[in-house]
Amino acid sequence: MVNAQAGGQWYPPEWPERIRALADGGLTPAVPRRAATVMLLKDTGDGPAVHMLRRRTSMAFAGGAYAYPGGGVDPRDDDRHVRWAGPTRAWWADRLGVDGTDAQAIVCAAVRETYEEAGVLLAGPTPDSVVGDTTGEDWEADRAALVARETSFAEFLDRRGLVLRSDLLGAWTRWITPEFEPRRYDTWFFVAALPEGQRTRNASTEADRTVWITPRGAAAAYDRGELLMMPPTIATLRQLTAYGAAAEALDAAPARDLTPVLATARLVEGEIVLSWPGHDEFTKHIPTGGAPA
Repeated sequence: MVNAQAGGQWYPPEWPERIRALADGGLTPAVPRRAATVMLLKDTGDGPAVHMLRRRTSMAFAGGAYAYPGGGVDPRDDDRHVRWAGPTRAWWADRLGVDGTDAQAIVCAAVRETYEEAGVLLAGPTPDSVVGDTTGEDWEADRAALVARETSFAEFLDRRGLVLRSDLLGAWTRWITPEFEPRRYDTWFFVAALPEGQRTRNASTEADRTVWITPRGAAAAYDRGELLMMPPTIATLRQLTAYGAAAEALDAAPARDLTPVLATARLVEGEIVLSWPGHDEFTKHIPTGGAPA
């Protein structure tokens, strides 16, 4: 069950109660799980379009909301034997603000989840190439084995003779799920361009629909209340509207600020004020006994 406030903003009805419990000291915040998500872009006549999926309404977290391919880090994403191309793990550690092991795990999760949920693989047989069509039955068997955690991404790359192309990713932003949420994620958002010869498909069991849509079109649909989204999704869509091509967004990524965005909740004159630093459009004023305004 979700509520939509202010356009299509995802808003769980249990948040006010959990915010009050946190303020009263009755709620211990869960430890955020490392995660990665990828804004996959392709150029169209109307500018770049982004690949989005709609989470099934039955999902416990953000059911019915539009999002990008992504998910939590698999513990085996830390494997030091992952075949790697592009900037070094040390470079990524500096860029993401973590140590080298975490950096590899986050980048690996971004590439693996994009393959698992969209069928798009940012890897190639050499450091300067990328695989083509990945829709065959043998590819699908490999993808299903990754989803089922029957094989690790490192093992998959080794068997296929592929290297992960970390240079095809651009780190864009970082959001941490609020402390009052029972399921928390520390999520790094990346941008990437759809490789030539590859195509997306709805490969995720968590999604009931996928679309290619321009960031401007998606943001307008959100504003009309037609598309439900979480704050980081609509925030990143608005940021992407500034770019006229996928390459422009990728070129802009290295200068992006990766300071984590974490929602705060405070009591002010008898109401709860929920806010996301730097993103005033998501501020909510919640009466102590009512719904948000």
